[in-house]
Amino acid sequence: MSKEQLILVGGGGHCKSVIDVVEASGQFSIAGIVDTREKLGTTQSGYAVVATDDDIEALAREYRYFLVTVGQIRSSAVRTRLYHLIKSLGGTLTTVISPTAYVSHRALIGEGTVIHHQAFVNAGAQIGVNCIINTGSLIEHDARIGDHCHVSTGAVVNGDCLVGDHCFVGSRAILSHGVHVAPNGLIGAGAVLLTNSEEGGLYAGNPAVLKKRVA
Repeated sequence: MSKEQLILVGGGGHCKSVIDVVEASGQFSIAGIVDTREKLGTTQSGYAVVATDDDIEALAREYRYFLVTVGQIRSSAVRTRLYHLIKSLGGTLTTVISPTAYVSHRALIGEGTVIHHQAFVNAGAQIGVNCIINTGSLIEHDARIGDHCHVSTGAVVNGDCLVGDHCFVGSRAILSHGVHVAPNGLIGAGAVLLTNSEEGGLYAGNPAVLKKRVA
């Protein structure tokens, strides 16, 4: 039985890691990648860049399944825009989970989210749409991750935490049990957040404090 075909939107380094997850899951066949006009005809991990953003409307008439594979660190704006564009054109944002990840059957995962290798999503956790749960990260019981978030490599989001929409949690960052991160928050790599973040901005250090407000 043939696999469903999947279009990846974004062809950079994050796309490379997502390709590995897609291949490992065995769920889809990658039909091609969308990227900038200058990259048309090039390849990423053996898959061709076949279109640009201007072609997504035509692709949505031919293909059903899409995944946003643009990375996210400082801002979720590009990923969010592409997500809503694909939705508006009738495309389906699929969810892909690495076979080496653990996702409790009592967790909820939103559409368009990728769970990378060795990630752990415990019982009662809820993860929003269009999120990146990156390699080796831990989402503990009853934690809630908003829409369009990136929990980076090796980060720990402890039980009952609430991470607002459009947030970034850096590599090896730790969110203490039950803390809340305001929307548009950026938790720096290695930061330890012990108390609620009351406003969007960059938090860094141990204990983490607000270093820069959202402009």
